[in-house]
Amino acid sequence: MAGKSCNILITGTNRGLGLEMVKQLAEKPIPNRKIFACCRDPSAPKAQSLQELAKKHPGVIHVIRLDVNDLSSIQESAKKVGSIVGKDGLNLLVNNAAMLPWDNTETLKLKDLQDTLNTNVVGTMMVTKEFLPYLREAAKSSGKAGMSCCKAAVINISSSGGIISRAPKTIPLFPVVAVSYRLSKAALNMMTVCQAQEFKVDGILFTLLHPGWVRTDMGGPDGEIDASESVSSMLRVMESLTEKNNGAFLDYKGETLPW
Repeated sequence: MAGKSCNILITGTNRGLGLEMVKQLAEKPIPNRKIFACCRDPSAPKAQSLQELAKKHPGVIHVIRLDVNDLSSIQESAKKVGSIVGKDGLNLLVNNAAMLPWDNTETLKLKDLQDTLNTNVVGTMMVTKEFLPYLREAAKSSGKAGMSCCKAAVINISSSGGIISRAPKTIPLFPVVAVSYRLSKAALNMMTVCQAQEFKVDGILFTLLHPGWVRTDMGGPDGEIDASESVSSMLRVMESLTEKNNGAFLDYKGETLPW
């Protein structure tokens, strides 16, 4: 992901995969990098680990308040980031923020369904929309052909839970359906394919990544891999992406997933 500049923004960085991604990117020997680590409330106790990490990497990690469910918060964060990156623009946007209520179609609560769709789909769409000018700026200023994460890219963190063709086999593996989450990830997949087609003229790469079943607060203690393995693997995949992967749905090992 190296280039004349490397400006990266990640949502949902106060815990789990987001926090681990900030940590690993900060430790990589990438010149001229700025990592914008976004979370809903940077002053909350839940963000303490992120703040401590930022202190270890001054000038590299910039902690930004961004609530994906609040349009004004998204717009304010975009202005702040834009004022820092300037004409270099934003090279990589990782839409990681998400929520997972354990529900099924009979017992789900309307608010949980609405909140999940707002966070996992609508919020992600609005974040991309507001940061689009800076992604375009990065693509223009890169002077590079093709598509890549060091030029201009959006990585939407999805899930195998959104794979419709696998649902009959995967649903019975869990005690509840997690229907709100599954619906949101299926919608996120379609949204990303639409974005990939719409913005390919700008040279911006859009790719979906499934991080695996990870042992985090969201994934639970029974996950198959830890956050460190998931993130290190996803970063390797990101570094390998080209225009051939525009609109693709890949897992953390780089293998293509079905829809």
